Amino acid sequence: MRAAVLREAGRALVIEDVTLAAPRAGEVLVRIEAAGVCHTDYHYMTGDMTAPLPLVLGHEGCGIVEQLGADTTGRVKVGDRVALMWRPRCGECAACVSGNPVLCVLGRVQATTGGLLDGTSRLSESHPGDATEVLHHILGVSCFAERVVTSERSVVVVPDGVSAEIAAIAGCAVITGVGAVLNVVDDVAGRPMAVFGAGGVGLSAVMGAYLVGANPIIVVDVDDEKLALAREFGATHVVNAAAGDAVEGILAIAPDGVRWAIEAIGRPATLEQAFASVEAGGTVVAVGLGGVDTTFAVPINQLVQRQKRIVGSLYGSANPRLDLPRIFELYLAGRLPLDRLLGRRHTLEEVNDAYEQLIAGSVGRSVIIP
Repeated sequence: MRAAVLREAGRALVIEDVTLAAPRAGEVLVRIEAAGVCHTDYHYMTGDMTAPLPLVLGHEGCGIVEQLGADTTGRVKVGDRVALMWRPRCGECAACVSGNPVLCVLGRVQATTGGLLDGTSRLSESHPGDATEVLHHILGVSCFAERVVTSERSVVVVPDGVSAEIAAIAGCAVITGVGAVLNVVDDVAGRPMAVFGAGGVGLSAVMGAYLVGANPIIVVDVDDEKLALAREFGATHVVNAAAGDAVEGILAIAPDGVRWAIEAIGRPATLEQAFASVEAGGTVVAVGLGGVDTTFAVPINQLVQRQKRIVGSLYGSANPRLDLPRIFELYLAGRLPLDRLLGRRHTLEEVNDAYEQLIAGSVGRSVIIP
């Protein structure tokens, strides 16, 4: 099958013919219909984040189950459309038992080994002289490919009426942004909230803020086209940080500051702006990823004297097996306009072009159609 392989950080992805082994016990084979173009993959492409190489990228996907391995539970069957999750849950570790499955120990196994839940890969490539090269999975998924083998724990059945493209972006961007609002933000109805970044995750957070009744909803970005789209999703005010000071722009709308600020970019400057923009007792929710060693400055006296808080939220602090179906139901009910979040469509061969456009500021969430 064809797959997009990262062989060296800083180099373009290469479309190669790759061998995919059959699913083992507790695993499923999925034919990929759509895969989202997420900035997290770009962090691996640049070396800001590291994983074992060579690596087949793509962690935000949807497809059709074509084969079941032994000892699957029957939760999914051949022919089901499923969304892929890059954070499975074991149900037994301290994180799972305490209700925080995005921190399940299995996630670390996948991230550090480049394998599936047993730490081994199903991806390989043959070379002259009968040499076989092992390729690695990204977060147990690797959906920039025609097919994937993944754990049954890493898929959620998609209901009728939800397209593959919607299901793909729901599995990362949407659950991260909407989930941060539904699972972390509290008591925000009728109170001001800011969202820094109007990419796929930030716009999803805007949808979540509108859903729970935040008001005003202030969105900060440097791209007027993205800010216009944010208004379509429920933003009451927008601030173009390229045209003036973002914090001043927010305080002109909410003089005491905002109760909650979601930072969906992962940059020190915008995290510092988010911290400066929240009111006394307000909270910054950091959902954007940066480089492994990236830090940002916090004014200690503001933190203490004004009792501000900064919290992290991975994967929307969600329980994906419960929250993804909830997101699908909200979409089907017309409460989450996810169709408008979709950006450009690309073939697998155009994956590098898709990332060039992402970094240049493409609007909405682009998808790869293998």
